[in-house]
Amino acid sequence: MDSDLFSGRRAERFAQLLDEANGGRRHHVRSRADGELTALVAVGRRLTVERPTVQVGSEFRTSLRAMLVATAERDGVTATAGATAGPRGALLPAITGRRARARGAILVGVAAGAIALSGISAASENALPGDALYGMKRSTERAQLALAKSDISRGQLFLDFARTRLDEAASVREDRLGFSAVLDDMDADTRQGVRLLTTVAAQRSDPTALDAVDTFVAGQRRMVSGLLDRPDHADRDRTRRSLALLDAAGRRADALREAIACGLPAPATGDTLGPAPTICPGER
Repeated sequence: MDSDLFSGRRAERFAQLLDEANGGRRHHVRSRADGELTALVAVGRRLTVERPTVQVGSEFRTSLRAMLVATAERDGVTATAGATAGPRGALLPAITGRRARARGAILVGVAAGAIALSGISAASENALPGDALYGMKRSTERAQLALAKSDISRGQLFLDFARTRLDEAASVREDRLGFSAVLDDMDADTRQGVRLLTTVAAQRSDPTALDAVDTFVAGQRRMVSGLLDRPDHADRDRTRRSLALLDAAGRRADALREAIACGLPAPATGDTLGPAPTICPGER
């Protein structure tokens, strides 16, 4: 989308098209941007008519309202139209009014789009691979990771996503390729989460971050073991590989706890599960 889409004449033309779409008088002018702007007006109309049925949280509404009010004050949307005088004063109120409407329309569009996207995101929570909203579900996960404030938060999110992939795997029981692909994603999330948490523990010489790994491995292993009842031999083999990864993650957390307890420095080497500690001197 053009970064200048809502500047100058385009903003005024956008306001005119919105007026027309809402039953206002027709403006007998044309613009080269009409095609793109008309498409945006149509999106705005659809967001108004086809509102998501998912309820948006009060915290989101409050933060969105604050953002819109601040933007309106900054851009002067609430300013009076006739405040400017000059040789062409008769034309200024109409122009200023159109610009104010354009800015207001943009703010309304941002609000409607944000609320609609939040509704779609919530609706996608139960989407499975192959569903129309599954891409939105994964995009929401990536957004959560981008907004996470620390490696511990990101590590815990990855482990949460691995739990989600496990739920999905249990729901695609009739699709061998889909089952294997979901377990691949689950294992990738497991490695990422464990690596982040073990790295934090080693760097800080603090085993607290390993508690999340221990809790995850215990619960996840129990649930993954439930997939061994699949009739297909290849599916059972694929499930055993995920179990082996969880066992390796548990052993890594145990080894790091021992290394931290006996005062070993942070390991200089590692792998996909994070730092690989050496054995405490007294255990050799």
